[in-house]
Formats: sequence, structure tokens, C-alpha cells
Amino acid sequence: NEALYGQAPEGENFLITGHENFGRVIAVGPNVPSTIQPGTYVVATVRRPGQSIYDQIGLQDMTIDDVYYERGINLRHGYLTEYYVEDANYIVTLPPTLREVGVLLEPLTVAQKGVNQAFEIQRRLKVWQPRRAAVIGAGTIGLFAALALRLRGLEVTTYSRRIPPYFNSTLLEEIGAHYVSSRAKTLAEVAAQSGPFDLIFEATGFSPLVFQAAEVLGKNGVLVLSGITGGDTKAEVNADKINQSFVLGNKVMVGTVNASRADFVSGVNDMVKAEALYPGWLKKLLTTKISGLENYAEMLRHLTEDKEAIKVFIEVALEEVDRNGE
Repeated sequence: NEALYGQAPEGENFLITGHENFGRVIAVGPNVPSTIQPGTYVVATVRRPGQSIYDQIGLQDMTIDDVYYERGINLRHGYLTEYYVEDANYIVTLPPTLREVGVLLEPLTVAQKGVNQAFEIQRRLKVWQPRRAAVIGAGTIGLFAALALRLRGLEVTTYSRRIPPYFNSTLLEEIGAHYVSSRAKTLAEVAAQSGPFDLIFEATGFSPLVFQAAEVLGKNGVLVLSGITGGDTKAEVNADKINQSFVLGNKVMVGTVNASRADFVSGVNDMVKAEALYPGWLKKLLTTKISGLENYAEMLRHLTEDKEAIKVFIEVALEEVDRNGE
């Protein structure tokens, strides 16, 4: 909003923001797959290809280019607008059953990619069967990570600062996750009580917790880092202990950013499962609706000031009623 981050597309002096999106197709051009028709519910992916080999094979979220292209974030206009035009290759379809929660797909893909990458990495073990997972942070991404792990059958402990009960901790309990406050126990105490964690998903953006998580990760475990940190925070760590445990325990620490089309597709599948197993849970995450683009200032106020909000979103337009009144 203050133009401190992100660049406008070449030849433009403004950037339309908004990388999370959900809408319906109005019209299609030639050579569009038959799965995309006027009226289809869709979400567009975010990152666009650059020049690296990864970009060329559809893994632009893995780009090694210094310059990257993301709709609504950098060098490509976003979706906070009444209409947009998009290449069918970057469109993911959703069933009508997800029309009230489809806007959650893009943030869900952050967790999807991290979890999917963890399982992809652990194919090296041939028979990896994780039982216990910890999620560090109970914000939006932490909630989605807990959901993704629960849907894969793992026992999940979410570790965050606030003392329960509060809205987020209650949401976690509703999907069978266990919530622990960092004000009540250290992460080491939680691990000692719960047993070794096979997978830890860090979603706080507070870097000292990364090294605490590294200490309690179980053998053959994966630590997924999704938090973006800024500044120059320094921390004293048990370097020898962490190094030795990773070497002798065959452990992995991996960073994850953005998501591929495959993560969007798996996200749709998980949303369908979540609606079946935990009816109404996803909709509870849509805490703050802003009606109309003209009220963008209210959106920004909630984003910066409303500490209780999970997802702030703008309803750009109401869905038109069809001839049958549906």
C-alpha cells in the first residue's frame, strides 16, 4: 500500500494488488479446456514464469531467478479488481460446493506446498510413515498447516504464544489438534510430553523458534520453514547439539515459498475433504468481510489493526441470480 515493496509492471506507474482471489468465469477464448466454461468457479495461481529451467517446466515457485513475477506482488497486476484476464494454464477450477470458501485456496496452498514437499523429500526413506507433527504458530498459515496434517492422519500439536481458550485455539480443537501456549511450556517440554515430532511446520516468522524446533525434531524428521523474517534478529543456539542430531538422525530442514499448480489442485481436494469431515470449519476462517472495492481503506485498517481477524477479504461483487432463482 505504501509502495515500500513490489514493483509495477514494465511501462506502468501503479500496481494492482491482491494475490488471493476467487471468482466465476465470464467468458473464454479459443483453445480453453472444456473444464473451464462461463460460470465455472475458479482461482488463479500467483507466480508467473521467468527464465530459469524451473520456470520453464511449471515450477516457477522454485525459480532461481533474482527477478520473479507474482500477480499482485511484483511486476504483474493482481486480482483486487472487478474483472481480470488470465491464461487458462494458470486457472484452477473449484466445485460449486466450495463457492463460499474458495477464496481461502491461495493461502491454503502455502501449507499445501510445505507438507507436499516434506512427503516428497521423505520418499528417500521408502517407508516413511509420520505419526506426530507440530505446527509452530496459530495464525492463518498455521491453521491451514494443522488442517492439512490432520487430513493426512497425523496427530498435530500447535504451539503458539496466546493462552487458550481463544478463537484460533478453539478452531484447532475442532479438527482434533492439540493446542499449547508457549507461555505455559517450552517447545522442548511439549516434545518430551508428546513424543518425537516426525514433521514440524514453522509458521511464525520468529526466527529463534526455528532453532528450538530443530532441537526437538525427531529422527528422520522434516522441519519446514514458511515464516518470512525481517530485520537482524540474533539468537544463541545449541549449534553442536543441532548439528549432531541432524547428521546422526538423518534430519532435513527445508524452506518453502509460494506454490505450484499441483499444490493448488491438492488444496482443492483438501478443501472438499475438510467440508466433509469438518462441516463449516473453513467458513469460520473468513472472519472479516469488506463489501465493495471502494472500501479498500477499511480492508487495510483491519489488516493492520484487527488482531482477531484471521482472513480479511473484499466481496467485489455479489453472485448474480440465474433464471431458476438459484
